[in-house]
Amino acid sequence: MSRMLVDADAIRALADILTETGLTEIEVAEKDNRIRVVRSAGGQVTHAMAPAPVAAPVATPVAAPVDAAKHPGAVNSPMVGIAYLTPDPSAPPFVQEGQAVTAGQTIMLIEAMKTFNQIKAPRSGTLTRFLVGSGDPVEFGEALAIIE
Repeated sequence: MSRMLVDADAIRALADILTETGLTEIEVAEKDNRIRVVRSAGGQVTHAMAPAPVAAPVATPVAAPVDAAKHPGAVNSPMVGIAYLTPDPSAPPFVQEGQAVTAGQTIMLIEAMKTFNQIKAPRSGTLTRFLVGSGDPVEFGEALAIIE
């Protein structure tokens, strides 16, 4: 039977990482040992040390992330570039979350190759959520906003 040594400094460092990042769980495995630190619902940090598993880990079911680009009300980016929610830095946004928009109304700009391209609402409805911020880089097909 092998004896495990508790590395209190490592546990404290992992607990600090949980606090700094807002994570609820962190696990580190090295050679034959692993340390797992978990923050409970009440904010209390607990830890467990155990030998690292020899067999391959079993995959645990995790809820698949929702792909916002497949949302029926998604406004997807037609290009790669930088998103801007205002016509210029000192101006108010084109639209606010929760505001009604009409089909064809400009909701943001995407700068691509030093050209500002208007992104227009493809349908009328309420802009319920922006999925990008002003100055964020965006990819082709990435969901920019949700209009319901």
